[in-house]
Amino acid sequence: MISMQILQNVVDGLKEITRFDISVIETEGKIVASSESGRVGKVLDGLRVFMVSAAEVQMLEGYSYFKVFDNNVTEYIVAVKGSDGEAHQAGQLAAFQIQCLLVAYKERYDKDNFIKNLLLDNLLLVDIYSRAKKMRIDSSAARVVFFIEVEEILDLELTDKLRQIYESPKDFITSVDESHIIVVKQVDSKQKIDEIDEMAVTLADIMLTELKVKTKISIGTKVLDLKNVSLSYKEAKMAAEVSRIFEPEKQIVNYEKLGVGRLIYQLPISLCKMFMLEILGETSIEHLEDEVLITVDKFFENNLNVSETARQLFIHRNTLVYRLNKLIKRTGLDLTNFDDAVVFKIMLMVSKYVTHRDNY
Repeated sequence: MISMQILQNVVDGLKEITRFDISVIETEGKIVASSESGRVGKVLDGLRVFMVSAAEVQMLEGYSYFKVFDNNVTEYIVAVKGSDGEAHQAGQLAAFQIQCLLVAYKERYDKDNFIKNLLLDNLLLVDIYSRAKKMRIDSSAARVVFFIEVEEILDLELTDKLRQIYESPKDFITSVDESHIIVVKQVDSKQKIDEIDEMAVTLADIMLTELKVKTKISIGTKVLDLKNVSLSYKEAKMAAEVSRIFEPEKQIVNYEKLGVGRLIYQLPISLCKMFMLEILGETSIEHLEDEVLITVDKFFENNLNVSETARQLFIHRNTLVYRLNKLIKRTGLDLTNFDDAVVFKIMLMVSKYVTHRDNY
């Protein structure tokens, strides 16, 4: 089905060209788009006989009605206010325009369906290449997947709006659920990671400024063959999940820049819990004082610099040392020692991962 916004744009444009008021009606009789104020949403029960009849045109109560077919099945009814020859011509023009839109949308649906099945690994290798050839999709172009997460439940028309603003003939934009949009972006095979990151930044800016939607975008690796697009999609999804655990405030996340977080995410949960038990014993992270954890975070932020950390926390150097000594008593780890600091940093990340897994 064509989106209501697209249909409304069509009837508004046709009104400017023909000077006739035009409405589009679903087969149930509900008006879904109209150039006449207050008509959208009304149900016309009087059209039921026309809808099931063999007639393609009907005049009723000052309006001319025209059927719009899709494979010989009535898909819409176009209503034009007027019954003279010019109104008839305007109705034929509107019906033809919507008929063309139906064809275009069907082609879009076929491609959209193909891309969704490609992302979800639902296609055999031979089907990928044969269907891509029929749809004139270059199977050897370099592509990358952007996994876009919106903060609120996805507006059903948001994907269409993004297509109108951002999509090029070589890109594909689809939605996979109520809170994610997928962009399969064709890129240059020599495109660098930072350049792809900039593309994601631009896309996030478009979503915010043009569509008024705040987003988080995760990026898969660049693939050089159509059959590997699903791999980039899976990596982008993993990047989103890893970022949710370790860097929830980050807006642009690249799978190739996840670092230690990606490694920890793929560890067995039993191994993670064993590591935490080795470091903390029977103590858990929750049992450590908040002021100690805040101090540790700031200490890492300042590259283990005691003086700078104390200055930023507005405490005396000796107070900072006292808090770090409390951690030594609890864990046996001296964070002024680089090796111990690395172990504790990893342990904090493992703890976040374990907590995330336990909550899902």
